Amino acid sequence: MSTTAIQRATAIQRATAVLIVALVGSSAWAKLPTPQLTEEQKAAAELAKAKAAHQTKVDAFKTCKAAERAAEHYFKQHPQAPKPAQAPACVDPGPFAAPATPPAAAPAAAAPAKKS
Repeated sequence: MSTTAIQRATAIQRATAVLIVALVGSSAWAKLPTPQLTEEQKAAAELAKAKAAHQTKVDAFKTCKAAERAAEHYFKQHPQAPKPAQAPACVDPGPFAAPATPPAAAPAAAAPAKKS
């Protein structure tokens, strides 16, 4: 065999090995059970989701204010530039407020007792 044929065979063997590893790995991943979250973990996840959403609003507000300052500076430096139509005002999202949690479901002890 020539050197190029050996290199091609080696490349094919490597590609085959990568493919096999990927298939075996994906099948193992598919068999993992979904984790069961406790009520505390669910509440913590909801709080983290709410905080992330609020932070997105804060970031958008800060970006809006920065754009307003940049436009103001530009129009001070270039008074002859035509001013665009009025842009919507920046809306301050205010401080973070934790979402209200719904009351817990009735405990199992409240269920009627079975008679034998």
